[in-house]
Amino acid sequence: MRIAAAQFASVPRDVGANVHAMHGLLDAASGRGADLVVFSELAVTGYELALIAKDPALWVAPDDPRLDPIREACRAHRTAAVVNCAAARTDSERPAITSLVIDSRGELLTRYEKRHLHGPELDVFGAGTAEGRFTLGGVRFALAICYDNRFPELAERAKDDNCQVYVASSALDVENDSFEAVYPVRARDNGLYVVLGNAVGFSGAGDCRGGSAVWGPDGSVIVDAGEAAPGLAVAELPFRS
Repeated sequence: MRIAAAQFASVPRDVGANVHAMHGLLDAASGRGADLVVFSELAVTGYELALIAKDPALWVAPDDPRLDPIREACRAHRTAAVVNCAAARTDSERPAITSLVIDSRGELLTRYEKRHLHGPELDVFGAGTAEGRFTLGGVRFALAICYDNRFPELAERAKDDNCQVYVASSALDVENDSFEAVYPVRARDNGLYVVLGNAVGFSGAGDCRGGSAVWGPDGSVIVDAGEAAPGLAVAELPFRS
């Protein structure tokens, strides 16, 4: 099984442009044999909390036609994707920071809502309560979003739930220590592969410079996408897809 962590600079508010960029990265990842592509936190709109709070048109529904190019790319390439967005909720006036997992048929496999909100997010979003789990090619995955990863119990529960891969969509700025102090630790302490899709460019999250990566169960980096430029980190994991 091949997993790709994707990074690009989201255009604030421009859902169409960002979906187009994600479509292109799905094309590129497919060309490298990827079975799953993981995108960064709020990749669909950019990490722009004030804009999201003011404009519900930026909230995305799981069946939103604006995501059709991503669904079409997943179907065409038989590739799944973890797409992070501000998603509307039927039980709340606030959206949630949400990972939508779209499978290789272009259908929604599951959704996960960020459980641990941080700073200004608390004024814009509602927190999720459910665990994020899905199975792809016989492999069990866990989902987490950015600040979630500061809470080790999420990865511990993933291990106890027989997950083998831990997927993190994040928006980490250049000053963030998570690349050294969080993601490799979650991998090593729980014997998990950890996949990080991080943002590129300036946004409400600060100066994000990519560094999307895959860590092995021993906490070592298998591959990373480098800094500042759009791109992919593609890793071959020892599972049959």
